[in-house]
Amino acid sequence: MTGRDPDALVVGAGVAGLFCAYFLRLSGADVTVIDRGEVGGHLSCSSRNTGFVGTQGSAPLAEPGVMSQGLRWLTSQRSPLAIRPRPSPELLAWLWKFRQLCNEADAKRCFAVLVDLKRRSLEILREVCGTGDLATSFTSRGIIVAFKTERGFDQGYKSLPQAVARGVPLRVLEPRELRELEPEVEFDIHGAFLNAEGAAVTVPTFLRDFAKLLDQMGVRILEQVQVTGFASAGGRSGRHAISRVRTTGGDFTPDEVVLAAGAWTAQVARLAGLRLTLQPAKGYTVTVSTPPGSPRRPVVLSEGKVALMPLGDRLRFGGTLELGGLNPSSSRRRVDGIVATVRSCLPGLAIEDDQEIWSGFRPCTPDSLPFVGRAEAYANLSVATGHGYIGMGLSPACGRLIAQIIAGEQPEVDIQPFRLGRFGRR
Repeated sequence: MTGRDPDALVVGAGVAGLFCAYFLRLSGADVTVIDRGEVGGHLSCSSRNTGFVGTQGSAPLAEPGVMSQGLRWLTSQRSPLAIRPRPSPELLAWLWKFRQLCNEADAKRCFAVLVDLKRRSLEILREVCGTGDLATSFTSRGIIVAFKTERGFDQGYKSLPQAVARGVPLRVLEPRELRELEPEVEFDIHGAFLNAEGAAVTVPTFLRDFAKLLDQMGVRILEQVQVTGFASAGGRSGRHAISRVRTTGGDFTPDEVVLAAGAWTAQVARLAGLRLTLQPAKGYTVTVSTPPGSPRRPVVLSEGKVALMPLGDRLRFGGTLELGGLNPSSSRRRVDGIVATVRSCLPGLAIEDDQEIWSGFRPCTPDSLPFVGRAEAYANLSVATGHGYIGMGLSPACGRLIAQIIAGEQPEVDIQPFRLGRFGRR
């Protein structure tokens, strides 16, 4: 076996690709991972995100009322949702499917699937981060979900029974309990919940330490290598098979190929003739030196869709979902909207002007469920992408599913909700 003909070639060294490589290696496969950038580098979603994992945030983007709320948000330069108009048939097809899914039945179905995946992923993370260098990048102190307004709290309270019934350990926090949990924080909110099993990983430290673990396991990770094309031939069961992967670092002839390139997966898949209903959604984070009165545990500001993540001597908060293609330009107004939300809910927090601002792309499907499984047209091509803004919380379980599928084992969960062709052919 040489470096150019591994058992499995994984395209993408983000959290999704690395967990695919991890479980493929555990199954005995010789694995090579390639990435267009660097592990944990600026292009990676796992470079500067908030790193939330656990069952919190399992609601899909497509929920009843989202379309009408979205239209109101589109008039604001500081809203948590934005669509940059552009002549894109792919975007229109995505939005049409998204609109169809904004109903109670589909929202409940997708919520149940996401909760299960996130719980499985949390179990995997606890095991992987149990010892060694990875242990220091994992924290599990619970997550506070704060509501600025009475209306927001009432809406959250109505959904509480459904979440608890699905196994999300949410409960209402009395004001006294909130003060005991965060005695240094000045909150200006109507109410809050606690998710006791909420956890988070520190990025990009986690990703880089995980890559070191994979290297020790014998996985090759090649950075600054970009796919330029595929060659195929007749394969098993009469289907085509990828016979060669052409890259800027030379050709590879793997037995199996896994596309896990995050927001760039759709571009790579098109080189193999695959069309994925996938849109890059830009998110922003702001990292500052930890000011006095900062929370000690992760906090979600529900109405503004903003997450706060303590990082020792730094504090990171992030949010926004901007559908504008792979446009690298950033919007200061979106950043100002995130900061304004934080200041509104935590008025005692002195946020300095010296801010590290980052933006990155999350791969989003219309139903918020990832694409996980075989490409129908090929006998040896699989896809693991579409994890959206909860990629860190979904990728571990999806990586294990990919390894089970490639090994010909019975997947531990029903993979029908994740099939690549569920939105129809385009």
